[in-house]
Amino acid sequence: MRGSLFAFLGGAFITLQGVANTRISRDIGTWQAATITQLTGFIMALIILMFVRDRKWKRLNQVKPLYLTGGALGAVIIFSNVTAIQRIGVTLSISIILIAQLSLTFFIDSKGWFGLVKQKMKLPQFIGLGLMIAGVVILRF
Repeated sequence: MRGSLFAFLGGAFITLQGVANTRISRDIGTWQAATITQLTGFIMALIILMFVRDRKWKRLNQVKPLYLTGGALGAVIIFSNVTAIQRIGVTLSISIILIAQLSLTFFIDSKGWFGLVKQKMKLPQFIGLGLMIAGVVILRF
């Protein structure tokens, strides 16, 4: 239940962040908006980390270097989301973003990448993805 709640909150905040970044980018530019977003995100995470103090930093050397670059993807994510929202609107952008996320996660799960347990994709998952794509096509027209 808590996992679903956090997923819902994460999705809601991704949408709010996309809209806020789009507004910022209109005033100062898209890469500037991405920079500010990354900086304020870093500051917020650092403040929270200071309160948590769980000392897990000691295990940083156990993390594969490739995974440490994950935060750098945030700049590309922000730029892409802002540009999409400016060109096709929030609803269509978020719909396509979700389809892209699900499509990639199907591939990652089926291959067991990143140390995840391989998952077999079944017909209901493909039907669900197909319905989402059909929904986007309907939204577009």
